[in-house]
Amino acid sequence: MATKGKILALISSGRGLPLKDGKIYTGAGYYLNEVTVPVRALMKEGYEITFANPTGNTPQVDVHSEVVGFFGGDAAKLQDYLLFRDGLLGLRDPVRIRDVIASGLDQYDAVFVPGGHGPMIDLLDDPDAGIVLRHFHETSKPTAVLCHGPISLLSALPNSWEFVAALAAGDVAGAHAKAQGWIYAGYKMTIFATAEEQQREPLEIGGKVLFYPDFALRTAGGDVSVVAPWGSYALQDRELISGQNPFSDEAVLKLLLQALNEKKK
Repeated sequence: MATKGKILALISSGRGLPLKDGKIYTGAGYYLNEVTVPVRALMKEGYEITFANPTGNTPQVDVHSEVVGFFGGDAAKLQDYLLFRDGLLGLRDPVRIRDVIASGLDQYDAVFVPGGHGPMIDLLDDPDAGIVLRHFHETSKPTAVLCHGPISLLSALPNSWEFVAALAAGDVAGAHAKAQGWIYAGYKMTIFATAEEQQREPLEIGGKVLFYPDFALRTAGGDVSVVAPWGSYALQDRELISGQNPFSDEAVLKLLLQALNEKKK
């Protein structure tokens, strides 16, 4: 059966999120609902999903996401999505991003970057992720990013590693100076909010992040807005669709499907 199209999903390869005071959050990875809810719906629509990450290793799930709270409190729904996830062979054995680039990005209709803290480890300054995002920007194809996923937009900076290093060192002025030429400067966007991160730091990651995601995107030049913690919030500006937190999965999916349908017309 012919597919409706192909969507590229970028996932973190990371295993440990560096925190302040030299701590590491070893449980960092992807959030179950942020991957499976959009992917399952896209597959039902007829889209083929290609999972890719920097090293081609099996991505790690954040165990804090395998809970009923992110599935409407429904234990049966959680189990259903766990089974669905376990059947995603492409997620278990992803392609390296550089190999996807080599095979040609024109074949993909959209790119999707789910969250969990994983993208804060590697996707934020991965040069191959930057190549992917610049392609979808230049071709005006839907770019959907969710929760911590929007931090990957920084990889599109010409010198993303230097920007991230300056921000982690607390050199905000230096980071801002290194953000010149960012393709998403002035875009309306959202990302996991500082207030949400501060709630999760003691409960989930056991330390403080090197910098807050929303602050990072603002420093780079993004027009960042957030709503009160844990409210569903998603918005679109040109090709970019972004969602604030795990509870924004359906809202991002809705905007992405609309954008894909518009492209098909």
